[in-house]
Amino acid sequence: MLTSFTSHEEDHNQLQQQQQHHHLLLQPRPEPASNRSVQSHRLLLHCAELIHHADFAAARHAISILTTTSSATGDAADRLTHHFTSALSLRLHLLPPSPHDPNFILSFNQLTPFLRFSHLTANQAILEAVDGHRSIHILDFDTGHGLQWPPLLQAIADRSHFPNPPSIQITGTGTDISLLSQTSRRLQSFADSLGLCFHFHPLCISPTTSFSFQTNGGEILAVNCTMFLHKLINDDGLDELKQFLLAIKGMNPAVVTVAEKEAKHSSPLFLQRFAEALSYYSAVFESLEATLPPSSRERMVVEKMWIGREIEDIVAGEGEGRKERHERFERWENLMKNAGFLIKPLSYFALAQARLLLRLHYPSEGYRVEMMKGSMFLGWKSKPLFSVSSWF
Repeated sequence: MLTSFTSHEEDHNQLQQQQQHHHLLLQPRPEPASNRSVQSHRLLLHCAELIHHADFAAARHAISILTTTSSATGDAADRLTHHFTSALSLRLHLLPPSPHDPNFILSFNQLTPFLRFSHLTANQAILEAVDGHRSIHILDFDTGHGLQWPPLLQAIADRSHFPNPPSIQITGTGTDISLLSQTSRRLQSFADSLGLCFHFHPLCISPTTSFSFQTNGGEILAVNCTMFLHKLINDDGLDELKQFLLAIKGMNPAVVTVAEKEAKHSSPLFLQRFAEALSYYSAVFESLEATLPPSSRERMVVEKMWIGREIEDIVAGEGEGRKERHERFERWENLMKNAGFLIKPLSYFALAQARLLLRLHYPSEGYRVEMMKGSMFLGWKSKPLFSVSSWF
């Protein structure tokens, strides 16, 4: 699963760098960028250990060094260090993570392939599952701006036989009824321009709110969970998530699409999730460095207002204040199977389509798309970053 692309020579070089500079942990000095990256990673991990062991004076000293040797406008390693240092400072001073502004997801979607890949692949699974049906109902969890749906509506319109297109209803859930209402108006206007029979129903719920949902007779139901299921994990465990999946299974959907980050940020152990997050976001920052110019202001804004907020949540958040509790595909696979779902393998057309997306819009050779266990994984070089799967 995107795990074997790094060469043995690169692994050997990295190990030599770690051994050569072991004695310089708290004494940064001018050196090549690759060595500085190794040193920064080790000092970040050391600082996290100091905070974990309540050695706050030494942690403040380490944060001071990291702050002076990193920058939000430097290379990928500098920017990564800057954001993790800021998050460690919040944790050291017992300050909460900065709130997420949902509007910045628009910029994140525009500049990176991650959400577009997830939406495109999930939409293809839905399109294939509902093909030929006259009445389609999509239950979408955590809809937000509804970025996923215009391409699907366009695809359904392209396949439709006018003047009798299929009836499409999307029930979009979320916590902000104002945002859902704006999304409803935009999608309705777009569907009208395509000549589709369309209705959007906003359903205001929180991740912990129980809800009832029924489909009309003759409707085929698709359930979409894009970057949603991890929000149902909490300090009490997986019971809430398991109950949710059983409820969805009880609706007898034709397809359930799941898209999540390919990372384990749910551990209650701070040091474990810190190390995992450092590895994960290193690949994310490298990918942005390769696909956007060094002076890109748009990238810096996304890194600060979206990716940086995620890092703060994982590092500084605790209890109910921690939302980014991602899990890898193996966990979702087990949970879905335990709830009675079976994998619905993604098509090779979906794979070709995802690779075309990257080739046309994100031509860097570092991005990889692979199919494993009937599911799809988008990664940067040897590091898987996002997964999409479909179930029934």
